[in-house]
Order: sequence, then C-alpha cells, then structure tokens
Amino acid sequence: MPIPARRRFVSLTLAACAAGLVGARARAQNDERADGLAYGAAPRQKLDVYALERRTDGARPVVVYFYGGSWQGGQRADARGVAQALAQRGIVAIAPDYRVYPETIFPGFIDDAAAAVRWTRDHAREFGGDPGRILVMGHSAGAHIAAMLATDPRYLAAHGMSKAELHGMIGLAGPYAVIPPREPHMADIFPPALRGQTLPIDFVSGHEPPMLLATGSADTVVDPANSVRFAEALRAHDDAVELKTYAGYGHGEIVEAISSGQRAGSPVFTDVLAFIDAH
Repeated sequence: MPIPARRRFVSLTLAACAAGLVGARARAQNDERADGLAYGAAPRQKLDVYALERRTDGARPVVVYFYGGSWQGGQRADARGVAQALAQRGIVAIAPDYRVYPETIFPGFIDDAAAAVRWTRDHAREFGGDPGRILVMGHSAGAHIAAMLATDPRYLAAHGMSKAELHGMIGLAGPYAVIPPREPHMADIFPPALRGQTLPIDFVSGHEPPMLLATGSADTVVDPANSVRFAEALRAHDDAVELKTYAGYGHGEIVEAISSGQRAGSPVFTDVLAFIDAH
C-alpha cells in the first residue's frame, strides 16, 4: 500500500534530522582516534585515544588521564570531557579503564595504570604523540593512582620503565596523604597490612617528576590538606611542585571546569595547559 505523501515527508524529515544528529555527534567526537584498545587481558584493561587527527610525526605531548571513582567505580567514558579538551589543544590524550573493587584491591589498579603507561610509551607515535613526553594526570582516586606512579618506582619498573621517564604529574583533588575515611569499603580496598604502601606522600624521595596539584577550597570529599601536605613533602625534597587552590571549587567542579563548557575561561584548564607546555 503506498505511503501517503505527508507521512513520506515526515519520515524523510525525521531521517534527515537523525542523520544530522549523527553527523554532528561524529564531528564533536572526531578527536577520538581509537576506542577500546587492549593494554592487558582483563575486560577493564582497555583504553581510548584522543587526538585532533591521526599523525605519526611523534611531536605532541601525551597525557594519560585516570578518572576517579573511589577505586570502586567509573569507566573510561567518564574521561571523555577532559580527554577531548586536551586533544583540542594539540595534546594526545589516553583514557584507560582499570580494574576496581571488588574485582581487585590495592595495588591492582596501580598495576593496571603502570601497564597503560607502558602501552602509551610503546604506541604514542602511532597517534602523533612523543613517547619521550608523557605526563600522567588524574582526578580524585585517579589522582592518587597517577601520584603513586610518580612516587613509588616499583610499578613502572615492573613494566620496564622508570618514573624519571614521566615529564610531569597533574593531580586534581587527590588523596595523597590520607585515604578518605568516610568512603565505603576502604578497609577492604586498602588492607591494613598494606597501609604503609598506599600513599604517595610516603614515597617522596627527591626524584619525582614535576607536579601540579590542584584542589578546591570547597572540597568536602577529599580534604584539600592532602594537596598542601603533599606539596610540602615534595618541596622538602627539592622536587618541583605547583600548588593551586581554587576558591569555591568543590570536588567535582574542579574536573568539570576542564570537561565542560566552562573550560574556555577556567583558571584550572589554563593552569593545566601552562604546566603541560612548561614540561
């Protein structure tokens, strides 16, 4: 039975609109160069790569970004906003998943992060990144993970790398000195027998890469004192560190300032880009 002319028009219009939305979405996400590449055998050992265009000149800085989630949640899609913001400024951004509780406990997620950094060094050039200019970055639990890689040398060493190969660490609202006591399952994730090995502040030796520690004065999830104490420990060992405290920023707002439309005028994003450029 023939389709009436008006219904045909409506169908074609809806199809055109859908195609337009798909095209717009593709254009908005055209800086994602690879989705779900495996850096290990476990289901969560996958990563995404963001860059403006696929190049192999190996000239761009590379940032491996670890999302937060209290070491028991999150997914690499949560990193899309930050990764896109970095990619749009000419940086190759790597967004890994990593195993979380209850699939693993400390130090399983740190091991995964180290493996993702090794994958990055091996494959950065395929996306225009410089394997000699890798920085690690994270928010909340992800900042803790990045800081552990930058302080405790054992994790990267297990993958044939040194923390000296990192050109910098950027931490957003990270728990570097105290594991947040009010978060659930902390005694399971960080067993008491291992507590002496879990905090970046305890591994500062004076051989750390430069660090940018960003925190918000209104953060009620991770005490900003973590960043202050960590910065003091780094300075006491003559490490290069920048401490930035943003008035009125809460725990989530500090990362939203990079991943949302606010980033154009965000002091957080401006400071992150300046740090990457300097190192």
